[in-house]
Amino acid sequence: MSFSQPAPGIVGPFAGLDVPWLLRMRAESRRNHPFLIWAPFEGPAQRWSYGEFHERVGALSAGLVKRGVKPGDYVLIHLDNCIEAMLAWFACVELGAIAVTTNTRSAAAEMEYFAGHCGAVAAITQPAYAELISANCRDLRWIAVISHDAGSAPAQSVSRGDRFEQLFADGADRPRRATDPFAPCSVQYTSGTTSRPKAVLWTHANALWGAKINAVHEDLHAGDVHQTYLPLFHTNALAYSMLAALWVGASCVIQPRFSASRFWSVALEHNCTWTSTIPFCMKALLEHEIPKSHKFRLWGTAVSEPPPFAAFGVKIIGWWGMTETITHGIVGEVDQPNTPMSVGRAAPEYQIRIVEDDGGPTEVGGTGNLLIKGIPGLSLFAEYLHNEKATRESFDEHGYFITGDRVTLLENGFIKFGDRTKDMLKVGGENVAASEIEQVIAVVPGVREAAVVAKKHPMLDEVPVVFIIPQAGVKDAPPDLHDAVMAACRNSLADFKVPREIHFVDDMPRSTLEKVAKAELRKMLEG
Repeated sequence: MSFSQPAPGIVGPFAGLDVPWLLRMRAESRRNHPFLIWAPFEGPAQRWSYGEFHERVGALSAGLVKRGVKPGDYVLIHLDNCIEAMLAWFACVELGAIAVTTNTRSAAAEMEYFAGHCGAVAAITQPAYAELISANCRDLRWIAVISHDAGSAPAQSVSRGDRFEQLFADGADRPRRATDPFAPCSVQYTSGTTSRPKAVLWTHANALWGAKINAVHEDLHAGDVHQTYLPLFHTNALAYSMLAALWVGASCVIQPRFSASRFWSVALEHNCTWTSTIPFCMKALLEHEIPKSHKFRLWGTAVSEPPPFAAFGVKIIGWWGMTETITHGIVGEVDQPNTPMSVGRAAPEYQIRIVEDDGGPTEVGGTGNLLIKGIPGLSLFAEYLHNEKATRESFDEHGYFITGDRVTLLENGFIKFGDRTKDMLKVGGENVAASEIEQVIAVVPGVREAAVVAKKHPMLDEVPVVFIIPQAGVKDAPPDLHDAVMAACRNSLADFKVPREIHFVDDMPRSTLEKVAKAELRKMLEG
């Protein structure tokens, strides 16, 4: 480990605690209260109380030990949203193994890399991915396959691997181990758009930090019901939703994935009060009737109080965070007005710096590089697994984590997201943020979504090119949509920021959280 344990005499916020403690404590204090509610696309909802879930985790943890999984082993959990994903995650961390949650959109070469890089000893997956795992993760001792592809009816048979149900043993044999909040807990791989994906390692203290601080930032309470449809293999749903609900003893409704047509019926059936969402989902929900009887009181997303989404009648707080920060380093105010379209203000648990390329402070109204300071292994990730060089180079000389994001400093400490550094274009020596162009195009009537990427240019180095999903699809797009987009850009942007090309598409390649996979768009321009 490259992070250090607290010095003697310093008592950390989770001294003597770990993730199994949190689940056990909630099973005792909220035994019969619903913890996880599975809302499949087919069939009725299924509920697990805190007590029931804790008992099943114990039985699975005992079974994993019998299958040879030991403390310190890495186990791949390659699953779409489902209860089995959460059972597997908690069972691994209870016995002291490290749960490695991987993006289910990963290609064969990526899965081969993930398994080999972390040295996974086993994998838990679903029928749709069993062949992929079996063919590309050859050093695994065994593979277990759940009975269904999340949201669908159970498969008739498992062609590869063992049945997941066969892993369970007697819960009385659940493993016991010494509590260490700084022991490794879980791994998530970054998207790896500019280099090999990095393995972000969390400790148990990191997971507890995410649970507690997310609950505070979201004003979560025991009576809340958190609707969760973003992928649980990612920090957002795992920590912002599930772990935060666990911390306060609330309920978490899990859907297989986002579905605009099913969102409101699930929300009404379970009296959901909270959701972590993204603009992609909110845009889709605007096309459906919004029930006046919903119980939502707060939503969290990329920006605070976005004017186009006022129709939902829900206070929307912005936030910014990364897998490496576990929670939000910047967050909107729950009980006060926020500057619309801002991310929020610096969270009190961190130190935030916004600096120019030369390290000098960015003035109000300026856009600079976002740096964040916390405690590795507690409020920041422990390390990039097996990559000491990347871990070291991700911090500056003052101990600030270099996020790779650029943000604009507004009045009164509010912060507006600018762009990923890698999404900055260099047009004839001028810095251009792709997001600035996208924001202009997004409000043009007839545009559902826009993504701007750089195209190589012999004279200007790079020029902006935009991919647009029309509201009505490419076939039925208004004939003047191209001209309307160009007119809006010329009216609102400097000439060097105006797109040189517009490509209308029916869909775009996606990465985690439905973000557009811009690396794939750039490849399309090269082809």
